[in-house]
This record gives sequence, C-alpha cells and structure tokens, in this order.
Amino acid sequence: MRAPRPRSVRPLVADSWRRSAGVDPDGVPRVALGADELDAARRDGPLATLLPIVRRLLVDDTRSAGCVVAVGDASGRLVWVDGARTARRAAEDMGFVPGADWAEEHVGTSAPGTALRIDRAVQIRSDEHYATAVKPWSCTAVPVHDPSGRAVGVLDITGDDRAVERHTLPLVRATVAAVEAELALATLRTPTPSVVVPAEAELALLGSDTATLHVDGRAVALSARHSEILAVLATAPAGMAAADLADAVYGDPGAVVTLRAEVVRLRRVLSSAAPSVTLASRPYRVGGVRTDVDGVLSALDRGARLQAVSRYPGPVLPGSAAPGVDALRDLVRGRFREAVVSDGSSDALLAWSRTPDGSSDVRVLRALLATLPPRSPRRAGLVAAVEALEGP
Repeated sequence: MRAPRPRSVRPLVADSWRRSAGVDPDGVPRVALGADELDAARRDGPLATLLPIVRRLLVDDTRSAGCVVAVGDASGRLVWVDGARTARRAAEDMGFVPGADWAEEHVGTSAPGTALRIDRAVQIRSDEHYATAVKPWSCTAVPVHDPSGRAVGVLDITGDDRAVERHTLPLVRATVAAVEAELALATLRTPTPSVVVPAEAELALLGSDTATLHVDGRAVALSARHSEILAVLATAPAGMAAADLADAVYGDPGAVVTLRAEVVRLRRVLSSAAPSVTLASRPYRVGGVRTDVDGVLSALDRGARLQAVSRYPGPVLPGSAAPGVDALRDLVRGRFREAVVSDGSSDALLAWSRTPDGSSDVRVLRALLATLPPRSPRRAGLVAAVEALEGP
C-alpha cells in the first residue's frame, strides 16, 4: 500500500516521500540491535561521548516538555531513548525504542532517518511523516559528525508540536556542537603515529574575479581562464568530457581545441607551483584540491548558518561569464537562501541580508521582516529596500 501524499509539502519532504515510495506506510520499524549490541554502542565509540552530554543538556528540558530524546547511530538505529514517561510509552507503540531501525529507507520520512539521509538538520511535522503510525508525532533531528566530517550518529527530539517549536532546533544544534567539540578534543588527546601526508591544496573562488590556490603555505594566483577551468572541474568529481568542459568554460562545446591548449598551460602552472594537484584527461578531472565553496556549503549542511555567512566574502568568481561558473554561483546563492530562510532565525537572515547577494534578495528581506518585532527600527529600512527591489 502506498501512503497518501500531503496536499502541499515542502521540497525537502516531497523529496523524502519520493525516496520512501517502496516503504510500507503501515509497517513497523524492525529491531536491529540486541541488548549486547546496544551496550557496546553506548559504551564504545563516538556515541559514548555523546550520551553524557545529551543527558546533561537535554533530558530535563525534554521531560518537562512532554517529549522524548533519542540518539541513533550512523545507520539510523536508535541506541538510547529517554524523556517524559508518558511520551516514552506512547512512542513505544510506533516502534520508537532502543534497537529499532529508523533509517529513511526502512520507515520512510522521519527526522532522524531523513537527517542522516541528507546529512543536515531536519524538522518533520505530523502529516509530513510517511508512516501512518508516526503522523501524530513531530520531531527535530541533527546529525553528529566526527572531526573528519563523517556522520557518526543523530540526535532527535520527538513529541507533539513542542518538538518542532522554533527554539527546539537551536537547542539540539547547540547540544550537537558541544558533542562535536568534545569529539575533536578527544582526537587531539589521542596520540597518532607520525605519518607524512601531502597537504591538500585549497582553491579560493569566493569574492574574487580570479582564483587563488593555497598550497604548502604559499598562495598561487591563477589567470581568469585557469580559475574557471578548476572551478568547474572541482564541482565534478567524476570528471567531464572535453566537449562538456568546453561548453561549461567557453559556452561552446566545439571549443575543444582551445580548451586543450589552455589545459596544457594550466598543467604547467600546477606542475611548477602545486605538484600535489593533479589534472587528468579522458575525462578531465582534478584531484588533490578542495575549494572554499566546499567549506561554506559544508557549514550550511551542518546548520552552522552564521559560520557559513562569515566565511562568504562574495560570489564565486563574480567577474566570470563562463556558464559552468555561473551555474555554481547560482547554486551557492540558492543554498544560502534556502538555509537562512528555512532556519528562520533573525540572526542568520540579518547576516545574509548584509551580503551583496542577500541585500538584493526580496525573499530573504521579506523573511527577515517577518522575524522582526513590529516596532523594530530596522523595519523601515527593510520595507524601503523591498519596495525598491520590487519596483512600482
């Protein structure tokens, strides 16, 4: 049986429902972890660090709000559930118990499973759930990452509408931030063998017409065309055919000869200044480099909106007219807009509205207006900016 789709859902939920199409909406989560496995998960590894912090920071608030708090592993299996007694007993009826598998591919849309699936913070309200038994509930979940950026678990609050109130998500995020900081400290305290590893180069693309390659403490300025080639290839880890790369850089798939000549020159630059960066052919592919775009998008995905805005000096190669760069530029702008608007906090919206991109985005300015109190001194300036952008 296929679950009926809500009449109108957010894109995030609609995408999750499509992925959940093969899940039985009337099914019950299977218990995937036995008692010994649960004990081991709570005692060893990253979740052993997480649990004491969650108990200290969240359990009392969760109980007083009539909700439950849960911790899941990286596969979506719950390893610990606590909170208000009445809510815990009611949650047992839908299989929300230690050991149960709440991965999205097994139970459909839910905050813990979907948060892990898309690796970002998620709030799911009642009818947005896929499974029938979960629809009376609402939930907020945030993935937990180790210092390498790998998701190692998920923290969730489940209950009535209080589980998705505006203050709930910042509370869960703050707890996860405390956990991730402790995981980072634990890594520093653990001695590691001395191994020589080539440093990965970073390609700075934001806020400048040309890119700069940072490697081994040196800054290598690149030409505009070389900047465009590396920017496009850095967003295509599987590589690109020559005609596709020529189209993305020159706007002409027939400009392959011109492209090949430019790639030869770029290889010479890299060989001399950044030998750890590789540029392969057939397909064209770049390796050994990360970009500052990766850093800000990763911060957005973790829910660190203010950190991401603070690391955003401006658009991707703003002077470039290359179609591939233009597409990347629009992608980054769109991700910021989606993140700050869905977050709904005035701090994140205000920070983004002060950037060149955010200051000209009517949707962002209107969202910021909605968060301000009626007598805020900022309202007049925002209203004037919206009216100017929308025109007569």
